[in-house]
Amino acid sequence: MAARLLLRACALNSQQLRRNVAVRPFHRAMGIPTDDEQATGLERRTLEALKQGKDPYSILKPKHYTGTKEDPHIVPSINNKRLVGCLCEEDNTAIVWFWLHDGDAQRCPSCGSHYKLVHHELPH
Repeated sequence: MAARLLLRACALNSQQLRRNVAVRPFHRAMGIPTDDEQATGLERRTLEALKQGKDPYSILKPKHYTGTKEDPHIVPSINNKRLVGCLCEEDNTAIVWFWLHDGDAQRCPSCGSHYKLVHHELPH
């Protein structure tokens, strides 16, 4: 008799669990907060900015540029000039360093790739 009641109770509990899981996701049923709900401070600001399509701390991979005069490599800077290093060939071990100034696109003195300095505001 007790065994039948235990089996019937287990069968009812499993049916109720199946219904609850089908209606609500597991983490919501257990009361576990999502990353968005428990993030605070800098992490929360970063997640909110990423939802809006912004990249506040340059987390994402930069866009690929061809390096021509029409499509120069974009170099962000908070100043009006920046030191840039160019690996002119893929397997080259020597880096060509030059100063990039605000204004039009400038060429690398060795290979001729174009770079353009773009003013970048800090997110905080």
